[in-house]
Amino acid sequence: MHAEKTTEDTVLIVEDDKAFSAALHRLFRTIGLRVEVFESATALLKCPLPEVPSCLVLDVRLPGRSGFDIQAELARAGIQIPTIFMTGHGDIPMSVKAMKAGAVDFLPKPVRDQDMLDAVTAAIDRDRKRREEKKAELELRSRYESLTPREREVMSLVAAGLLNKQIAGELGLSEITVKIHRGHAMKKMRPAP
Repeated sequence: MHAEKTTEDTVLIVEDDKAFSAALHRLFRTIGLRVEVFESATALLKCPLPEVPSCLVLDVRLPGRSGFDIQAELARAGIQIPTIFMTGHGDIPMSVKAMKAGAVDFLPKPVRDQDMLDAVTAAIDRDRKRREEKKAELELRSRYESLTPREREVMSLVAAGLLNKQIAGELGLSEITVKIHRGHAMKKMRPAP
């Protein structure tokens, strides 16, 4: 396995042809990507995946488990890494199967350098966006969990479009108490500067 770090963005290559994987390694390094090369599915599955924007470049035909098997195992484990399949023996049904399983791209070997770079760039951009959305969702969930039960009640009624006076009547509170809970909830739900 090769591992060089110049940027956070990482490409994981699973390819049993050493010369081909070395050529891909050099290609990805030319655009400043960190590259990790695995000769088998087993080697990939034993290593922790990077916690940075990344993608998987995966040969369909590997000794032991196929690229499709690896993709299915990652999906079962809840691992969402954009995958680019490549093969020297592909056909339309195989490419359809890969795309239905969530592949970002399906490239025939020999692969044109620019096609591979375009596919990897798109896959890493997709993963970066997914990670940003997940982070934003976790931050929002954390802010929501910081609300008291009463603040949550008030916020759900605010979200339903009720006015403070209506919320007060619904919850059996004074309007000023609703305003206080609403103010606290709004302050807690704001993103940190």
